[in-house]
Amino acid sequence: MKRQTKSVSRKILRETRRILSGNGLDWFPIRGPLSRYNREKFRYDSKAALNVALLALPQGMAYAAIAELPIYYGIVCSAIAAIIAPIFSSSRHTILGPTNATSFMVFSFFAAAGATLSKSPVEYMPLLVFMVGILSVLGAIFKVADLLQYVSRSVLVGYITGAALLILTNQFKHLLGIAEPMANGESAKTFFTIVEKMSGLWHAYQWQPVTLGAATLGLYFWLQKKLPTLPNFAISLTLSTLAGTLLRHYVPAFAHLDTFSAFEIDRLTPSLPDFNLDDFSALTGVAFAIAFLASLENSVMAKSLASRTGERSDVNQDMLSVGMANLGTSLLAAMPASGSLTRSALNYGSKAKTRFASIFAGLLCLLGFAALIKLPIVENIPKTSLSALVIGIACSLINLNSIRICLRTTRDDALVIIVTFAATLLTRLDYAIFIGVAFSISLFLRKASTPHLVEYEMNDAGNLAELGEKRKRPNPAISIVHVEGDLFFGAADLFRTQVQRTTADPNLKVIVLRLKNARHLDATSVLALEDLIKHTRKRGIHILVSGASREVYQILKKSGALKVLQQGCIRAEGQTNLFLQSPSNPNLSTRDALIRAQELIGDQKADIKIFFDPNKE
Repeated sequence: MKRQTKSVSRKILRETRRILSGNGLDWFPIRGPLSRYNREKFRYDSKAALNVALLALPQGMAYAAIAELPIYYGIVCSAIAAIIAPIFSSSRHTILGPTNATSFMVFSFFAAAGATLSKSPVEYMPLLVFMVGILSVLGAIFKVADLLQYVSRSVLVGYITGAALLILTNQFKHLLGIAEPMANGESAKTFFTIVEKMSGLWHAYQWQPVTLGAATLGLYFWLQKKLPTLPNFAISLTLSTLAGTLLRHYVPAFAHLDTFSAFEIDRLTPSLPDFNLDDFSALTGVAFAIAFLASLENSVMAKSLASRTGERSDVNQDMLSVGMANLGTSLLAAMPASGSLTRSALNYGSKAKTRFASIFAGLLCLLGFAALIKLPIVENIPKTSLSALVIGIACSLINLNSIRICLRTTRDDALVIIVTFAATLLTRLDYAIFIGVAFSISLFLRKASTPHLVEYEMNDAGNLAELGEKRKRPNPAISIVHVEGDLFFGAADLFRTQVQRTTADPNLKVIVLRLKNARHLDATSVLALEDLIKHTRKRGIHILVSGASREVYQILKKSGALKVLQQGCIRAEGQTNLFLQSPSNPNLSTRDALIRAQELIGDQKADIKIFFDPNKE
């Protein structure tokens, strides 16, 4: 018994090792750069890390404010994710941390589902981020990231544009000084409900936060235009904080300007999430949505950087880094981490040489966090100033060139971006991203599942020629139908309908299905073929298959459809209704099928028609 148990344990261990090592993942890719690290690389990396940290610190606070979490969550997430992610990532310039899109998805979920939840968002966050990490790691192991290439870029453009508009709109409550009355009563959950509630509070608008916020936003835009290489987010926030402090102390009208609370470091205790089945059930949907969005964001960002550096990005390896970073952040000040395009682009633009620049940036964020704890800075930051800068970031997310390309390229791209954008404004963001993806995939399946037929006939010279105009066919006793493209489940019914249409001619006796270029047969297409054979046989029409590959033959044999196809054949005499493809002579199987067809109708001089793509214009 013990031997059997040991044998089973070894098999499980061996299979686990095979899965983990056989999928191409490297579980410690940092070891190579570590062995080659030197002083010159450190000089470049440390300079880049300082630039990134100066951006990551205030941005982290801003993204935590978007999610309506304590603002130090964003700083700690920026630090932990930046330290852990490069240990597992494939890119040397990637910087992970909180982002606009994932932060607002968190806010959107808790704003919509808050009434049905028994805990506060802060209490749910460790488990939610842990689930995001686990889902991302499993996705990397099973190469789910490879499927992201089938998600239209129009989905991401539509989602980010809608999310940016939502972020911008939601931050106006701090800019207008109506955050407290907005929080009273039923929470506004979508773009239109936020606008409706804000417009109803016009009498409570305050000019003081509007003045300081507008000045901060104007300063930020001016610096971005005149001095784009400087850490303008940090500069704008610092100057606005100084101005706000002076106004609160020396101008009575600004005495009650709303500011943030000092950091409560007693909460910063590493701990495992509270695992509860009810909480798992409540968070599963949004965890899938955030894991999907984080991996999609990271994949797009990594490919964008790879196009600049000439390096090859490994999307599954990068998905692993997203998962491990989220597992790390779930233990301390939990907030979802994703690939940040702005911080990663800054890291690349600052001439970082290795992935250690990200680690150094994370360490600098921790030092900055320690300084913010010791110094009386956070409690003097006006909420309107940070909200104004969040609005500035949101405006930069609306890429008019990308929107124009998606709207003008194809009709399907235009539909996808419009539907995704509309979904972000009308429903929760974790629903919206999947609505966009589902709509995009449905359009792709519709396009991929349309078999085409073009009709040919024998001309007077005895050669095949395309039938130029629609007219009555002259006694087509034998029809050859070329099947082109994919015959997966999406195409099966359409394939059957189109072939049945050709059987409407009462003179038709034999249909030769040429499957040389047919691909991806599945259970649905095999069942459709069986139904077609039975339907035509009742009408006295025979179906033959020519040009079939070995793969098609094996599928028909294993499924039992071959027996249905071969029904009526005297196999002992060599009769068959299936003719395999001959690599040396592609037309041989069709010739043999025609001989068999003429045997079935008892006529050596039957008219022959070849069909391929009846919908082609």
